[in-house]
Amino acid sequence: MQLNMPAKYNFAVQVDEWARKNPERRAVWELDEQGNERVLTYEELRRYSNRIANALSSVGIGEKDRVLVLVSRGTLAYGLYLALLKLGAVILPGSEMLRYKDIEYRVNHAKAKAVISFEGVLDEVDQTRGNCPSLAHYITTGEGKEGWVALAGIMEGQAEEFTAVDTDADELAFLSYTSGTTGGPKGVMHVHGWPFAHLAVAAKQWLDVREGDLVWATAGPGWAKWIWSPFVSTLGMGATAFVYKGRFVAENYLAILQKYPVSVLCATPTEYRLMAKVSDLGEYKLQALRSACSAGEPLNREVIDTFRREFQLTVRDGYGQTESTLLVGTFVGMEPKPGSMGKPSPVVRIAIIDEEGHELPVGKVGDIAIDRNLVALFKGYLDDPERTARAFRGDWYVTGDQGRMDEDGYIWFEGRSDDIIISGGYTIGPFEVEDALVKHPAVAECAAVASPDPERGHVVKAFVILKKGHAPSDGLVSELQDHVKTLTAPYKYPRKIEFVQELPKTTSGKIRRIELRQQEAKTLRS
Repeated sequence: MQLNMPAKYNFAVQVDEWARKNPERRAVWELDEQGNERVLTYEELRRYSNRIANALSSVGIGEKDRVLVLVSRGTLAYGLYLALLKLGAVILPGSEMLRYKDIEYRVNHAKAKAVISFEGVLDEVDQTRGNCPSLAHYITTGEGKEGWVALAGIMEGQAEEFTAVDTDADELAFLSYTSGTTGGPKGVMHVHGWPFAHLAVAAKQWLDVREGDLVWATAGPGWAKWIWSPFVSTLGMGATAFVYKGRFVAENYLAILQKYPVSVLCATPTEYRLMAKVSDLGEYKLQALRSACSAGEPLNREVIDTFRREFQLTVRDGYGQTESTLLVGTFVGMEPKPGSMGKPSPVVRIAIIDEEGHELPVGKVGDIAIDRNLVALFKGYLDDPERTARAFRGDWYVTGDQGRMDEDGYIWFEGRSDDIIISGGYTIGPFEVEDALVKHPAVAECAAVASPDPERGHVVKAFVILKKGHAPSDGLVSELQDHVKTLTAPYKYPRKIEFVQELPKTTSGKIRRIELRQQEAKTLRS
């Protein structure tokens, strides 16, 4: 499948085209924890984003200016992102959970001209004042505050028409920050043409979004995944974005899916796992749900089997990175192999390679790599040529994840390159151990890492959070070890198990195994 990128492209213009075709169709449908709703049609969203664009232009924000956006879920996020794209500005998505040092780093690294923040983060931003010389505009989406310009105030009286900048497809549009194993976060550069490439496969062939669908993608603004699914994949297809502003409670999510005609769901593996554990799961009737996808890490077979049994619905895995688009997935009509990431996207050439950049044979574990000519691949890390160079190996972009490909072309995730456990000459992926452990009725969540061992170099150690009603004991340790041995190769069982109350995680919810590995190394040295 060949993608022919147009020379000129602006995603916001494409969304406005849906407003012309179907002005009364819902674009965003917002629901809060109290049951209050707010709806914007495509025409209302067009006018709303135009007013924001005019307001931001009036204070001096324009083409190529870099703007850090710190907002929570809701209609405002859609209006802001579209407005900034129309202005030709560069969007720095920022999580509402960022602290002042994170904000300061991003602003200074990107030389951002403005920050647009909701009320919950204003104090954090204020702590950066005096340390961010490029920052000229402090704009709040809430009520006015000293030192801040209220967005609502500068929107008053603004025109509802705005002519979007005619951006080149290869002009910078998004600057997303992602953590590295060393140094500060990396500024991942994506261009205006990226949504065009993303829509071709991720929206159509993986999420299976169709015009008029009600799409609930649970990622929040500030993450690349929000741009992927709630924003681009939904509005780009002329569908309706369903936004729930409440916190995650498995029973609440299921009740919403029962009450509202959500036809496409994109949630995290953790959300699916917790929903699958609800005791009366079969009593919920998800009559409208047609397509369900998961991304972030492979889903456990138990979860896939549960959703098939209870809802006759196959939850399909997908894999991609901030630096790319959807790379591997279980696409529409494809039979999943539970535990596998799926097959390479029709527009992506993928291989498992060794340290010299040579393709490895079927079944061999190596680096998951992408043809560096992929049109949706990032354009490098901002002002970091060394890191950018390290990301490539010959003709390949190296993802930093390791996996293997089977004889049918399915790719199996083995872990981050630095998460792989080598014990007694055996190569062990942490996911296999974790996947086995969570199938035990006493285990709520777990993480497996390499723990130094004088004889084997390293052994597998599992950090385990138990479900309510289960207590740590030597007997349970032995039971869990035997349980893993029955589900995977015996050499992969965790020779060490530590029961914990919580696991270290990133703000997006991914387990930080690096912290656990460092903890183990420190314990050995002491």
